[in-house]
Amino acid sequence: MDYFSTLSYLPGIAALAAGALSPLATLLIVALTLFGVLPMYRRVAGESPHGQGSVAMLERLLPFWKGKLFVLVLLGFVATSWIITITLSSADATVHLLENPVLPDGFPHGTTAAVVVTVVLLLVLGGVFLLGFNEAVGVAIPLVVVFLGLNAAVVVAGLMAIVRDPALLSGWTDALTAGTSGVGDVIGPAVLAFPLLVLGLSGFETGVSMMPLVRGDGLDAEQRMAARIRNTRKLLTTAALVMSGYLIATTLVTTVLIPAEEFQPGGAANGRALAYLAHERLGEAFGTVYDVSSVLILWFAGASAMAGLINIVPRYLPSYGMAPEWGRAVRPVVIVYTLISIAITVAFAADVDAQAGAYATGILAMMVSGAVAVTISALRRRQRAATAGFAALTAVLGYALVENVIEKPDGIAISGLFIAGIITVSLISRISRTTELRAEHIEFDANARRFIADSIAHDGRLHLIANRRQGGDAKEYRLKERAQRGLNPVPGAADVLFLEIDVVDPSEFSGVLHVTGVDVGGYRVLRTTAPAAPNAIAAILLALRDATGVRPHAHFEWSEGNPVAHLLRYLLLGRGDTPPVVREIIRKVEPDPARRPGIHVGG
Repeated sequence: MDYFSTLSYLPGIAALAAGALSPLATLLIVALTLFGVLPMYRRVAGESPHGQGSVAMLERLLPFWKGKLFVLVLLGFVATSWIITITLSSADATVHLLENPVLPDGFPHGTTAAVVVTVVLLLVLGGVFLLGFNEAVGVAIPLVVVFLGLNAAVVVAGLMAIVRDPALLSGWTDALTAGTSGVGDVIGPAVLAFPLLVLGLSGFETGVSMMPLVRGDGLDAEQRMAARIRNTRKLLTTAALVMSGYLIATTLVTTVLIPAEEFQPGGAANGRALAYLAHERLGEAFGTVYDVSSVLILWFAGASAMAGLINIVPRYLPSYGMAPEWGRAVRPVVIVYTLISIAITVAFAADVDAQAGAYATGILAMMVSGAVAVTISALRRRQRAATAGFAALTAVLGYALVENVIEKPDGIAISGLFIAGIITVSLISRISRTTELRAEHIEFDANARRFIADSIAHDGRLHLIANRRQGGDAKEYRLKERAQRGLNPVPGAADVLFLEIDVVDPSEFSGVLHVTGVDVGGYRVLRTTAPAAPNAIAAILLALRDATGVRPHAHFEWSEGNPVAHLLRYLLLGRGDTPPVVREIIRKVEPDPARRPGIHVGG
């Protein structure tokens, strides 16, 4: 929907950006699509089959905090692209509504009317998602078929008009070569203009993000996944071939048949070039049907972008601890996106041309990230030809991004606002959620369960000494036990276990805790890995209480150093002054002091 809907406005934007050169610039877009972007996203589909797209590929390549920060930046560009898809599509739908000749002459026109109608369309879109979008999906396929059929009729009518009047074509070629001295004078401006036409590439990332909806048959999960990847690649290839043909044909007929001044702001073809031809060449009745079809497919394009946002953003921020848990729910997220879309519509006065630069910036940023991801993937697999090809694609898309930012700086400004907003909200949420348990569930292996049972059987109590492993030999545990018995109220005859948390990736927020039991020279140790030591200790203590019915006691030493520095170390590295954080986590989880595991600190 997103991909094909660009036919409603792209020919007009192309003519406005490149003038008589727009068919040549479109040829460059088609070549880039078939020989660069399509192979890239076919590879992305194979390596990220769950709908995360190139973002997931880059996340795997960049671990720890730098990977999280990079993903947040990419999500800012994703939000830019898909939010502007929603607002631009709704704005262009409004153009088709307000410019239709059937509309009464007394109906309000102008900027205010355009903004009001666009906002109404956005509210309807948000309302449909609040009620449930699945019912509307079945309409999408026949709608695309009808829309493409109507566009084919407009193209055929346009080509017949050109054949009947060859002077039209010669007039275009004269305009194309006016003031030029060679082929280079024609190709050069076309190359400079093509970055503004990347709106014709907008559907690929959305298509990949919708992979979970692609059916894949098979006897087991592996076969079904392979079938899903195969079918997605067929979908991408078919869409690219069909759209390439339409882009070439529509930009040619609109450029040749529509006077240049009609593409300008306020002109009858601005934002609706094919609709202009539909009314002019095939009559008002057909033109009205075309307008209705355009409004519907543009609305569905906004819906597909909303579905993409709902699908991809909650997969990252809540799992990073960088959004409230309600961020996984559909309805609150839809409300937030709808309000943002309304704000952008008002800021841009529902102007299609004004939003094109921001749209292109978001699309190009996502494609550059995808090109980088597949280049690195090919390089790691020692695929020299693929590496060279994808590196060249990265350079081309990078050039287009830089050129677009220079030509339309408002796009990077909007992306910057989204990035800043996402990072700010993410950091605030991460800090506010640091005292959650952050354990999805806990698994104790056979040795760990045996150690716990033996310790309880010894005296009916459960004492654990927290230890940050150094050498990991028996001497370390002997000295640690001696020190703790001297500092903390560990009864002389009490049995003790050691509890060790290895912090592996503090940028992660939560996960499954696999607790293993290890015997080191007669000293029994419970070990696990986690993003943060205090949270893991609190979760294990509460799990032991619930599983055994015995209130466990944990014994610590005070940490040396500045409390503020310890807090920062905890937030960034998962370690700090552990005892007070463990106690605070337990206090928030368990309101009854009598049921809380005991926390003892000495030193």
